[in-house]
Amino acid sequence: MEKGFENRDKPALLAELIPEHAHQSDRKSGCETWSVSFSPDGSYFAWSQGHCLVKLVPWPLSSTLDLGNKCSEHKGSNTKLSRNGISDQERTLDCGHIVWGLAFGACSSSQKKQNFPNNHQGPKFELLRLVLATGLTNGHIKVWEVQTGCILFDLVGHQDVVRHLAFAPNGSLLLVSASRDKTLCVWDLKRDGKQIHVLSGHKQWVYCCSISPDSSMLSSVAGEKSVLLWSMRSYKLIRKLKGHESSVVSCDFSPDGALLATASYDAHVIVWDPYTGESLTKLKHLPLCPALNYTEDFQDGAVRSISFSPEGLYLATVADDRLLRLWALELWTIVDVAPVTNGLCSTFFPHGGIIAAGTRDGHVQFWEAPRILPSLRHLCRKAVRRFLTTYQVMTLPFPKKMKEFLTYRTL
Repeated sequence: MEKGFENRDKPALLAELIPEHAHQSDRKSGCETWSVSFSPDGSYFAWSQGHCLVKLVPWPLSSTLDLGNKCSEHKGSNTKLSRNGISDQERTLDCGHIVWGLAFGACSSSQKKQNFPNNHQGPKFELLRLVLATGLTNGHIKVWEVQTGCILFDLVGHQDVVRHLAFAPNGSLLLVSASRDKTLCVWDLKRDGKQIHVLSGHKQWVYCCSISPDSSMLSSVAGEKSVLLWSMRSYKLIRKLKGHESSVVSCDFSPDGALLATASYDAHVIVWDPYTGESLTKLKHLPLCPALNYTEDFQDGAVRSISFSPEGLYLATVADDRLLRLWALELWTIVDVAPVTNGLCSTFFPHGGIIAAGTRDGHVQFWEAPRILPSLRHLCRKAVRRFLTTYQVMTLPFPKKMKEFLTYRTL
């Protein structure tokens, strides 16, 4: 087991982003932060702040996120010089419709030029590294160039709200979108944003999708209580995972791809082996112990969001009981709790140490996350599982207990 989980203080609130627009009582534009995202290299943070707007913020925030600082509002412009020589300036993207999903895409380092629309000419193509996809309430997906804030694509194909987006982690610029029209679409941004496949299999709204770290599998969850696993090579359904008792609304692969975590309105989190379909452990959001100094009545444990930490030692969950929980993978106990009122989504900073959580009032809060040095055992397991499936591990000439550890059967 990892050292240092016990006797931790409650996490510190490091900073808070507050929308510049006043709350609109007619709610036509929506004020909720449905999605927050860090760029893969940690250089930008994107925040759907409601009112059809997305804020692109260079990271780190100027003077607010030195891990010792307390909460502060973030106002005004923040400008710095990026690695490619372009000015990294805070930008506001007006998407024209309510924004539900956000996802950063990164070009592979070997790709110098991309077949993007002719917004820029000549050598400026070589400077393009990051794009941001935004899923909208009208079924469109707008894709933006991060460094300039220029729109690159307006992808049309869904018939209802685009609820979630995910880029393939391998730098291929394949984008998967999950929609309330009960389908998932696969888009290739290197081919002018061409829609290359439509995945049909869900019978209810699709809430979330996640692509495995090796870009071989796609997970999708929807309102019919089940989880679907797809091949990213053949785009065929691999298997259906059953175990939840209500709508499944969030999913995430572990950093080594060996685990898949799903969260549901039934107040449960299930951790699966995506290769075998086995349920490895099931966690329930229960009222917290009074010793943790949280005295609010337990009203609803419906889980809204789930995400793995970058090193794979923690899970973060946001639930309707106004709490963000951090679970230790090796112990399956709560090690940190943060009071996030009306939380809707959360994500880890890609290099660890910070969790961003979005709320119904359009705010984003940044909470301190545990910084624990992974054990050598965990690092070895992570390295092995990045390349070997569960079935391949089970054929290795290793002792049974070692195989159980490598396949997370010790959870």
